[in-house]
Amino acid sequence: MASSCHEEPSSSEPSPETTISDIKIEHEPPDSRLSELGIRSWPKWGCPPGKFPLKFDAEETCYFLKGKVRAYMSGSSEYVEFGAGDLVVIPKGLRCTWEVSIAVDKHYKFDCS
Repeated sequence: MASSCHEEPSSSEPSPETTISDIKIEHEPPDSRLSELGIRSWPKWGCPPGKFPLKFDAEETCYFLKGKVRAYMSGSSEYVEFGAGDLVVIPKGLRCTWEVSIAVDKHYKFDCS
């Protein structure tokens, strides 16, 4: 199957070279940083509370307008938490489960290179 540039539900185990700690979180970045990245022109995506297994086929940078998420590695209790006001970079190849406690609304951009 060809790799695509979007999040896909997945139940597979994570690859050993990618860990949950590879997710980069910038809490409350200044408006100047958001403007520099052009975040307000990026597409928006949202989801209700629930659990969502995801596989990232490309690096994703996203800015959370609303919500709260715990991202767990498959089969692990290790997690990172992020949400409203956070700028998050998720590495290509990461497989995790998002446990969404507050509905998400975010701007996102994939680096498909």
